Amino acid sequence: MTLRKPMTADSSGGRFMAVTPSDDAPIEECRALYVGGAGDLVLEDDAGSAVAFAGVPAGTVLPVRTRKVRASGTTASAIVALL
Repeated sequence: MTLRKPMTADSSGGRFMAVTPSDDAPIEECRALYVGGAGDLVLEDDAGSAVAFAGVPAGTVLPVRTRKVRASGTTASAIVALL
């Protein structure tokens, strides 16, 4: 038996996707990112602005919506998008 509640703006992710950082390829818009391996994460927003999240610990869930995880500057690993 599957009980599904409707997705709302504040719902957690219902699908998941492994993320390979890329300076060129966008990812599907996500609700959050899970960082499995500690390091820095460089994210790009819809306007093309990038920001570095420095020293993200392993096991962190960042509640951010992003279109791109840049390869340049990203040292974190095992990144999963929560869609």
